Amino acid sequence: MLSGLINFLRGCFRPGSDRCVAADIRGRRDGLLWYKDRGQHLNGEFSMSVVQANNLLEDQSQIESGSLSSLESGPRGTFVGVYDGHGGPETSRYICDHLFQHLKRFTSEQDSMSGEVIRKAFQATEEGFLSLVRRQWPTNPQIAAVGSCCLVGVICNGTLYVANLGDSRAVLGRLGKATGEVLAIQLSTEHNVCYESERQELQSLHPDDSQIVVLKHNVWRVKGIIQISRSIGDVYLKKAEFNREPLFLKFRVREPFRRPILSSEPSISETQLKPDDKFIIFASDGLWEHLSNQEAVDIVHNHSRRGSARRLVKTALQIAAKKREMRYSDLKKIDRGVRRHFHDDITVVVVYLDTNLLYKASSAKSSSVSLRGGGVNRLPSRVDAGNS
Repeated sequence: MLSGLINFLRGCFRPGSDRCVAADIRGRRDGLLWYKDRGQHLNGEFSMSVVQANNLLEDQSQIESGSLSSLESGPRGTFVGVYDGHGGPETSRYICDHLFQHLKRFTSEQDSMSGEVIRKAFQATEEGFLSLVRRQWPTNPQIAAVGSCCLVGVICNGTLYVANLGDSRAVLGRLGKATGEVLAIQLSTEHNVCYESERQELQSLHPDDSQIVVLKHNVWRVKGIIQISRSIGDVYLKKAEFNREPLFLKFRVREPFRRPILSSEPSISETQLKPDDKFIIFASDGLWEHLSNQEAVDIVHNHSRRGSARRLVKTALQIAAKKREMRYSDLKKIDRGVRRHFHDDITVVVVYLDTNLLYKASSAKSSSVSLRGGGVNRLPSRVDAGNS
């Protein structure tokens, strides 16, 4: 009897085994790589993967499928969030803890999903983090220099809402009727000043500041510091009260400013999903640094659904290794922190769309899904004290 129990437990943890669903419910880990190869959401299937490069994982992510409201009778659907932190993990962790809860609250108030609901959720998250910075400023002033990109996708009643701050990216794979190939359609607007349109927008908002965007070491940067023009956090570039000691000198802007240098206003798009829309790739900039939209879509389309997110991450790592003239197997041996010299944290969520489920989800009573990148319910952080 004891030997039978031991064999069963071995089956639970054997790679690829389906004998014990609980063993894979929170995904699996392989060194700095975490992955959930296959899961079910209200509108189809999903795959999720994260690889760490920074000393502390600055990317955070989540998928929530089920109720999008605090009311039992409210809208149902699928929520995806990818939060690419910079300067530390505090802001991305805060977003992961709060943004979806704000969205549920505003959905309940409006009793429907909309771009305005998502915009309010972003605003409430920004205001909450600002309040946290104010409370922690006397003891932890450097938190004023921590920020995060924020990419959100919501599927509800056949509509896909995509909201973005920063340079993470959402790409739709759509079947081309004429060719039979799957086309890559970017759904998110990127707010990185490497694009001339972003530089022009910033310059138009700050006509009296000729140094709002400068070229530094062949890279365009806002005030010579940061590459993105929109974010959550980075309050030292939004509120002049934090642009002073004891914040480190390298973060402080020399000239006083009256209006925020960075914005927290997301760009939001709405897409009515069609049968030809097959999947969406949500990923942090770490992936797109190595793969084009079409390359990523082709990889997802030409392989099995299972493990698609992990496959994208592995391909990006192989390219990163090749750029440095090293083998992928050697790159895998490099520890976090040092790994950042070769690639950034990378987060990928691939959401497959089942046409038959797109419009049934609002009334479906299937079980809910709540999963965070890394497979934990909540990541500990020093910002927890006094969270709003």
